[in-house]
Amino acid sequence: MAVRALWFDRGRLHLLDQRELPGRVLVRHLRTVEEVAEAIRTLTVRGAPSIGVAAAYGMVLAAARRRHTPASAAQLLGETRPTAHDLFVGIEEVREAWAGGRDPRAAADAYAHRIVDECHRIGEAGASLFRGDPKVLTHCNAGALATVEWGTALAPLRVAHDRGSKLFVWVDETRPLLQGSRLTAWELAQEHIPHAVIADNAAGFFIHRGDVDAVIVGADRIARNGDVANKVGTYEKAVLARENGVPFYVAAPMSTFDATLEHGDQIPIEERGAEEIAFAGDRRLAPRASPVRNPAFDVTPARYVTGFVTPFGVVRAAGLRRLLDQHPARGNAHSKSESNPVRRRKTPIARSKRTFK
Repeated sequence: MAVRALWFDRGRLHLLDQRELPGRVLVRHLRTVEEVAEAIRTLTVRGAPSIGVAAAYGMVLAAARRRHTPASAAQLLGETRPTAHDLFVGIEEVREAWAGGRDPRAAADAYAHRIVDECHRIGEAGASLFRGDPKVLTHCNAGALATVEWGTALAPLRVAHDRGSKLFVWVDETRPLLQGSRLTAWELAQEHIPHAVIADNAAGFFIHRGDVDAVIVGADRIARNGDVANKVGTYEKAVLARENGVPFYVAAPMSTFDATLEHGDQIPIEERGAEEIAFAGDRRLAPRASPVRNPAFDVTPARYVTGFVTPFGVVRAAGLRRLLDQHPARGNAHSKSESNPVRRRKTPIARSKRTFK
């Protein structure tokens, strides 16, 4: 792979700092579970599968330093990003091994290898959807940066491109933090895959005039009925696709599926700091007196999803329950924050320090 988000070596977790891209390539070297938790919280590492693997290695660092119990380390990491199900699966994989007297590093390695393998299989399973010369729209970043290697939404596009498809990718910029224009476009440029960055609110223009043949996105959590939590703005793209007869696909490894939740209304939605909306770098964009809401994700109902691209093939929402029964995600552990979705909070504005560059 031309891009790798993270790796573990010599007792340290090495992260490609995604806040710095595309301006410069900078690797962070983390030695403690506290540093890993901060890296997840501040989006140094992001994307559900990547933060799941990062959290797994954060548990390894905690076990090595012996300043935490398995439970306290799991709680610290689990409070960072409540929506991404992979986070809790990665934590639980290592917590269970650590608490049971087994090797935490071996458990984390096994989980990381499984994510990489499943993403590769997602690429193989979905490549046939993009034969010929399709024009494909994607939202946010669901590439190697979000998944250690390969990607979810980008994996089928990578494989199809390698097999000779003349595909073209429309890259939604994905406000407010521009994961599309900064990260997805950077990945596609590394591999010379034809693409163009567009404003988020231009997607309807290109879909309506027939310039989009398919939409594919990743996911942060998928309920048992097929409702999908993904980067805010995904729901809009799904509605636009349905209105214009364009297929809408969701690609995800098994750790993204949460079989404990029956529907999307139960998915906790993270609300991030107002600063991400009110500022661009050091420049204030919104008046100081104006309140800001900043949900990081929205939920797309299963009826808008044409198919789920999984390591076990492309399935419709109606087939998800059977798939989850046959291949349950291991380590379904949940933080306390998951029982308190943001829509039920009384406080309208999330408070946090400005952490994104």
